[in-house]
Amino acid sequence: MDRRGDAKSREMMLDELLGYDHVTIQCHDNPDADAIASGYGLYCFFRDKGKDTRLLYSGRNKVRKANLMLMVEKLHIPLEYQPQMEDTVDGLLITVDCQYGAGNVTELPAEEIAVIDHHPLEVICTERMRLQPNMGSCATLVWTMLQEMHYPVGKNRDLGTALYYGLYMDTNQFSELSNPVDMDMRESLNFDKNQISLFRNSNISLRELEIAGVAMLRCNYNDDYQFAVIHSQPCDPNVLGLISDFLLQVAGVNTCVVYNEDSGGYKFSVRSCIREVNASELSDYLSEGIGSGGGHYEKAGGYISMKLYEEKYPTLHSEAYFNNRMTQYFDTFRILYAKDRAFPVSEGTRYQRKKIPLACVRASDLAELGRVVSVRTQNGTMDIDTRQNICYTLERNGELHRVAGERFHRILELSDAPVSEDYCRNMTYVPRGKDGTDGRNHLITEYVRMCMPKDEFRIYAIRVTQGVKVFPVWDEDGYMTGRAGDYLAASEDDLHNIFIETEQNLLNYFEEKGL
Repeated sequence: MDRRGDAKSREMMLDELLGYDHVTIQCHDNPDADAIASGYGLYCFFRDKGKDTRLLYSGRNKVRKANLMLMVEKLHIPLEYQPQMEDTVDGLLITVDCQYGAGNVTELPAEEIAVIDHHPLEVICTERMRLQPNMGSCATLVWTMLQEMHYPVGKNRDLGTALYYGLYMDTNQFSELSNPVDMDMRESLNFDKNQISLFRNSNISLRELEIAGVAMLRCNYNDDYQFAVIHSQPCDPNVLGLISDFLLQVAGVNTCVVYNEDSGGYKFSVRSCIREVNASELSDYLSEGIGSGGGHYEKAGGYISMKLYEEKYPTLHSEAYFNNRMTQYFDTFRILYAKDRAFPVSEGTRYQRKKIPLACVRASDLAELGRVVSVRTQNGTMDIDTRQNICYTLERNGELHRVAGERFHRILELSDAPVSEDYCRNMTYVPRGKDGTDGRNHLITEYVRMCMPKDEFRIYAIRVTQGVKVFPVWDEDGYMTGRAGDYLAASEDDLHNIFIETEQNLLNYFEEKGL
């Protein structure tokens, strides 16, 4: 999947907020499991630091959903309902899973404000902000901030259960999970499986079951591209997933998007059953510039900010937007199957890799972790068979690129030098390999060595003027995505080894080499 960098604010730390004796944590109106879990995580931290701490929400409606009421009761979460407040909040007010001044949270009078959220920036209300819209849940962001403070999350099973359930619900039962940090949290939490089962089986009301049935009667279908769009009435986000899963079983529907709206924006669920459409990439495309999306190849989801949507599309109805955007997606990309065609050398320019050290790892170097090692990267998880003669280059952005063993030794000179901290500085996530014996994760950098490109490391490249999806010869089930301005490239010694190179990577690491 194509990712152009994940937007996030300056990484405010929790210890910057310890100067206040009184801390009030506010969830958005009509709080969901993620907002409650995130707020509870912050509540536990500040309470244990000796602060006078409150956790509350406001708005017209009190929490009524059975699963949320059970969550609050069984996990002993001190959540208060504050329908209105006239006095100024004493000390610090932290809005969590929302942004102070946004449309989905009642604006309580406060002089000192901080914001912790995993949605795109909507309102600049304070310098004390931590926004990371690339994360699947705000619970993950709070967990990350607690880890930074070395807070013992594992000792509080109620907290672990709350954070787990917050992520579970905000990623549609983990089906829309894509960020590796979300996965790290899920694996590390100490949680009560019985409580999760109780909450999970108390989630959908009879009213929401009716909403799902009615929604499926109002389907917009595009026969040319075989996709469907459904606008549902307001319901729990997991009902959107239920509708989209059912819709995909209809003959002739290969991809679909189901969405509804709340006071803050549009929540949507995406499904695909064809290899030519990566649901996670499609969710990114649907929310580009106005929200965030992500998930798996077949299942994904996202959120669109109402404020950003109305600024960009002030007169466009939501149904028209989703239908138009889906059509644009299919019109934008041409598809190339590398095994069926060779790179057109006459149209390309030849480049040579600059003599800049490159981090590499051989599959066999990971053998101590198991016969087949699951490696988590920022773009997903890959299984590496340590018995195969395969190598991987670790790029400075954290991506792992597969190289056949014979070609690896032809184009790269392996050294014994370990990877430096500076090399990893710009990685948003350092890949991790899971030990097959004890399940522990190991940084892939523990096994990486530095290499120097040889003169034989040459490619051909063509600048592309429209979107392209390339199914490489080494992976016929998944594709690489290129946008206008990227480069379609191929190895000089294997013209079927076609791949995508971003313009920045080409400029940074390659130089033109005449024929």
